Amino acid sequence: MATNFSAVICHGYYHTPGPYQNIIDTFNSRGIEAYCPQLATSDLSKLNVGDVAHPNFDLGPPTSGYPTGEDDVEILLNLFRQLIEKDGKRVLLIAHSAGGWAATQAAIPELQAKTRSGKGLSGGIIGIFYYGAFIIPVGESIHSFFQPKDAPAIVPSWLKYHAYGPEGLGTLFSPEKFMFNDLNPEEAARWTRTLTASPPAIVKLTNDAYMSLPCAYLVLEGDQTLAKEYQEGMVMLQASKTGEFKMYRCPAGHSAHLSWTSGLVDTVQDFMGNLNQQ
Repeated sequence: MATNFSAVICHGYYHTPGPYQNIIDTFNSRGIEAYCPQLATSDLSKLNVGDVAHPNFDLGPPTSGYPTGEDDVEILLNLFRQLIEKDGKRVLLIAHSAGGWAATQAAIPELQAKTRSGKGLSGGIIGIFYYGAFIIPVGESIHSFFQPKDAPAIVPSWLKYHAYGPEGLGTLFSPEKFMFNDLNPEEAARWTRTLTASPPAIVKLTNDAYMSLPCAYLVLEGDQTLAKEYQEGMVMLQASKTGEFKMYRCPAGHSAHLSWTSGLVDTVQDFMGNLNQQ
């Protein structure tokens, strides 16, 4: 694999980069630089929880408000500018769970490889690889896409709200069951301790990266958080508008980066190989 590639992992809500370190190390061992920046919407230091080592999720929003998807995008753009504009890297985005929204919104046209090549510039975003990720249509937020339009709000079985309800912070309920179901109990407990919190995802997607970039989706057939049928349905809905995704499947649960690490990297490399031939 050529060393001018970099992979940028957009982690899910309620996460730090910690659970993604295994996949980062695996990419690095294969000669691919990989990064997973901490996104603001899951950063306890930005969520007004008091002592981050013993967080209190009932304190309400910071005076400046909770961070939003726009703050996540700015973190990603700062990294892209370094990798692409300064280092000339070809960048593949890897999106997990709610990171699907952030990756899609951040893959702006001016940083895409095709746009840059047309200007005689090297590097750029070459595609997006989604796994167990939200494929949110342009004009929708994660929140609006998953909620009924004219009915009471639905709270997923894996989500727990705190003192401020849907206007405040949410955390994962029973993550050993929903998030880490295919890990042994000790590993599931270890990674549960790394989870954080996130505010509601209400910023609407405005960047149609689906139309302008090659996209792939790995369906996680053992996912207890986002059922495989829902994953498939989101992809089919989007593909009907902007063209087919390259589809892959695996038996893993929602945290395939932990339970199916080598297989996930193999699959990403297959997709990258296809892009390199285009």
